[in-house]
Amino acid sequence: MGFHDKLNRAWVTSGSMLCVGLDPDPAKIPAHLQGPDAIFRFCADIADATASLACAFKPQIAYFAAIGAEAQLEKLCEHIRANHPQVVLILDAKRGDIGPTAERYAHEAFVRYGADAVTVNPYLGTDSLEPFLMHSGKGVIVLCRTSNPGSGDLQMLTTDGQPVYQHVAHMATNQWSKMGEVALVVGATYPAELSTVRGIVGDMPLLVPGVGAQGGDVVATVNAGATTNGTGMMINSSRAILYASSGEDFADAARQVAIATRDEISQAVTSRN
Repeated sequence: MGFHDKLNRAWVTSGSMLCVGLDPDPAKIPAHLQGPDAIFRFCADIADATASLACAFKPQIAYFAAIGAEAQLEKLCEHIRANHPQVVLILDAKRGDIGPTAERYAHEAFVRYGADAVTVNPYLGTDSLEPFLMHSGKGVIVLCRTSNPGSGDLQMLTTDGQPVYQHVAHMATNQWSKMGEVALVVGATYPAELSTVRGIVGDMPLLVPGVGAQGGDVVATVNAGATTNGTGMMINSSRAILYASSGEDFADAARQVAIATRDEISQAVTSRN
């Protein structure tokens, strides 16, 4: 089953557009988990507690690689694939490089970690995306209008009468989607641009960070980015869920925040309809 089909099924079976970001900060992991496999245990417990509430999990590779915990990331990806195969697994790596190097990054995402999809940076152009798009059935999630405050420095620059992020959206629709299974990253912090992108790309899936700790509004996000059937997005929340508690009840607390976030999204969809 390819990325798009798996995601469509996940939206239906979970009844949720929530994506749980797995960005483990060792300084915030509960004390009782401390040990050589603390990162894995923390993330696996979060995944187990929230799997029924989410359409996707999104581990951010830097949080593992920075402390030499790539083996724990491999173990986590194996755990998710084995125990929660219905949930889409996204490797958040934001890779972007020339062809031969991009081929290795694609191998890392899809073979080493077994991800269903990976985030990529399109700044180097189409040939830097081709090695990812060549992996049949795998998702290539392209940065478009990101949620960070400085994203407009480049993404809002106008060329040929349109800002750069709109050119990315058009290229994703007219070119890259014909080469593989494509989605875009558009931040919840910019609902007007989210609405513009949705108008350009039709029903293409959107990964939407920025809800929760970054302050993105769920109602505005759903109104701007949901498709006519009330899906179309993977709305990411990381820190608000991961660090809902620093105690031994961290997984239960994470589940409660995930429930509240899922329900807030669902209510926004219902109100929109």
